[in-house]
Amino acid sequence: MDDNARPHRAVVVEDYLEGHGLERMEWPAQSPDLNPIEHLWDYLGRQVAALSPPPRSLDELEQDLLPVWSSLSISVSDSLIDSMESRCSQCIQVRGGHIPY
Repeated sequence: MDDNARPHRAVVVEDYLEGHGLERMEWPAQSPDLNPIEHLWDYLGRQVAALSPPPRSLDELEQDLLPVWSSLSISVSDSLIDSMESRCSQCIQVRGGHIPY
């Protein structure tokens, strides 16, 4: 599964998938509403952005992100997974348009 972003459609990616016998799932273009991991990344990003002082390098970002990831409550991911049915229904209603998540 991917969101049809250009990097995911690069020839090297296509060759890798084909070479390993992997098939893509049919997935609407530009569909973060249907991809819970996008919302999880957003949650983590907000947690890191709220840190004081903010990370100023990749090393600091890694050091700051690890405890945020470790303290992630299972209820956050459970909530995202539980919302899939509703999100799918709403996306169908708006014919693939954006929904308020």
